Amino acid sequence: MTRALLVIDIQNDYFAGGALPLWQPEETEARIVLAIGQARATGDRIILVRHVSASPAGLFVAGSAGAAIRPAILAAAGNVPTITKRYPDAFQETALAEHLAGIDELLVIGMMTQNCVVFTAMSRATDGFRVRVVGDLCTAPTEAVHRIALNALRSKIEVATAADVWG
Repeated sequence: MTRALLVIDIQNDYFAGGALPLWQPEETEARIVLAIGQARATGDRIILVRHVSASPAGLFVAGSAGAAIRPAILAAAGNVPTITKRYPDAFQETALAEHLAGIDELLVIGMMTQNCVVFTAMSRATDGFRVRVVGDLCTAPTEAVHRIALNALRSKIEVATAADVWG
C-alpha cells in the first residue's frame, strides 16, 4: 500500500507569539518532526500544506512571519511539495489531488483538529483513499476541542496514533 503523510498548517501563527496559539503546539510539532522521519524511513510520500489568508490582517497574512511553516518541519520534510490553500479543506482550489496520484492511503495530521484536519479528512476528494487521522499528531485551540473533534471523527474516519501507523 502506498501512503502519503499530509502535514497541515504547522505555521508560526499557531505558536507562542502568533495570532492564535494552540494547545501544546511545541509538543505536537516535536511529535510531527519524529513522524516525518518515520514516514521518510518507510517510503511514505510527504506533502506539506500551509494556509495563506486573502485578508491583509489577522491570521496567516501572505508574506508574514506568522504564515511561514515552522523551520523544524521544513528541515525534517526536506524537498517535498508544499500546497498553499485558502480554505479549511486542503483539496479546495489547490493541486493537492495531483500530488496524490498512485496513493492508496492518506494519513492526515496537523493543526487545527476541528477545522482544517476534519475538513480535509472528510473532503469528497478523499473518496477512494483509506483515510486515517493520526490524532496524537494534531492539536486545536484547547485540549477539549481537540478531543471532541477526534471523538466526532471516529464515527466517520479511522483515528489512529503514530504508534499504530509506524509501530
